[in-house]
Amino acid sequence: MARQLDEQIAGRFPVGQRLRVLDVGMGQGTQALRLARAGHKVTGIERDAGMIAVAQRDLAAEPEGVRERVRLIEGDGRDTGVHFLPGSFDVVLCHGVLMYVEEPDALLAGLARMLAPGGLLSLLVRNADALAMRPGLAGDWVAALGAFDSTAYRNRLGLDVRADRLATLTDTLSGIGAPLHAWYGVRVFTDQAEDGAELPERGELQTLLAAEERAGRTDPYRRVAALLHLCGVRG
Repeated sequence: MARQLDEQIAGRFPVGQRLRVLDVGMGQGTQALRLARAGHKVTGIERDAGMIAVAQRDLAAEPEGVRERVRLIEGDGRDTGVHFLPGSFDVVLCHGVLMYVEEPDALLAGLARMLAPGGLLSLLVRNADALAMRPGLAGDWVAALGAFDSTAYRNRLGLDVRADRLATLTDTLSGIGAPLHAWYGVRVFTDQAEDGAELPERGELQTLLAAEERAGRTDPYRRVAALLHLCGVRG
């Protein structure tokens, strides 16, 4: 997914431009640090104090030039209007967050307001149109049948959360002034891998990643991906 994000950034902004990035629900700060290392000014918001502590620890190990480009805020992504003025960012990330938000429209509208004209909104969501794939491939036919008409599921952490449909999010992005520009599938072939599974050898891993990358851009494969990466652009 990082490659997809970098592709969208490179296609929208001049080479070398130092972007203002907002990472909402940043978790441990993996994307925030990666973008700061690339020279961008990144603000991360996370409401989990433990995650913030990990991000602070990792940030402290970075060179001063990277540290001074990162700002960490403990807070809720729905409160961006409290912290920032509209149009304050060139790129807004919201990865792996919407599944925990029962009614995401207000959150998405708030994130769109944070974008400057031409800014990029990057979303990573659970694909509701493919919820039957995981239980079906595992042979759990009852769960697979129940998933076809649902947006609710239980994730690998044991939490009851929700998924989003591509068509619904396409309409939502259009309605908030950041219409869908591109979308990808994520974890097309690898969703069945166990958490903590040992990675293949380097050569095999590169081939696997190439296959995933190709599938994530190609119909019909991307439509049954476990996750969707959607990129909207502020008009």
